[in-house]
Amino acid sequence: MANMTLIGAVNDALKTALREDPSVLVFGEDVGKKGGVFLATDGLQAEFGADRCFDTPLSEDGIIGTAIGMAMNGLKPVAEIQFQDFIFPAFDQIVSEAAKLRYRSGGQYTAPMVIRTPYGGGIRGGLYHSQSGEAYFCHTPGMKVVIPSTPYDAKGLLLAAIADPDPVLFMEPKALYRAVKGEVPEGHYTVELSTTRNVREGDDVTVVEKAADMAAEKGISVHVVDLRTLLPLDESAVVEAAKKTGRVVTVTEAPRFCGYAGEISAIVAERAIEYMEAPVVRVTGFDTPFPNTLEHHYLPDARRVIDAIEKVANF
Repeated sequence: MANMTLIGAVNDALKTALREDPSVLVFGEDVGKKGGVFLATDGLQAEFGADRCFDTPLSEDGIIGTAIGMAMNGLKPVAEIQFQDFIFPAFDQIVSEAAKLRYRSGGQYTAPMVIRTPYGGGIRGGLYHSQSGEAYFCHTPGMKVVIPSTPYDAKGLLLAAIADPDPVLFMEPKALYRAVKGEVPEGHYTVELSTTRNVREGDDVTVVEKAADMAAEKGISVHVVDLRTLLPLDESAVVEAAKKTGRVVTVTEAPRFCGYAGEISAIVAERAIEYMEAPVVRVTGFDTPFPNTLEHHYLPDARRVIDAIEKVANF
């Protein structure tokens, strides 16, 4: 076991995949000699050469279109979009081509490709480097959407994504890149896609969130669930967690309206309403563009989450 940061685990996963499978390629803007803006691909070109880890033009639709063609012809591309905010020029390639390929070809073709992209706030990047756009892609059948929150999961989920026969959007919370450390096994292992992780066991309130553990200093026993994979979602695990406590709080950085937290709320309402002791409460970003300043007010923090926990606990 090695003690790694989340960004170190991503780098280790890419090295592991490149060493084991010659069909794996890594490419994107500045991922080669520079090693990526966050150094996620640091050292890959030096070890594997410019044929397997290379820079691309500043063209997101070109990056994804190239990846689709590679995937259709036996390669396993891992394409990086430098910031999730820049992914929208490639939106049509992702949702209309990559995600539809298996269906439109009757299973003759698939797109075994991974799109890695840093997302979310926490680094004072302003409105063009801090967005959380997972809901756009979770609305798209035919692909998977994965968000790791620990180094162990980052490596295991990324290796599972590279091996998956369909396109996977692998969204990396850049605020956690160097903020968390954990034990990561050497060599190859996978974490199954469409699984949840119980971060903390509790009996009073279920908190469905993507990153942080919450303190229960006020005598409220909190059960924390990390979703890992947003699409497909392990709905049964979410429902069982809701039934266990009868109270649910969802936490996400994205704007509230039509966000992923609303889908969790709907699932709980449809499948566990008779077990609920309080309405589901969403703690989210605000329905505004991500601010250039006041980031600390926009992002859900411990105070806002605890307020929500107390609200459902005292309902």
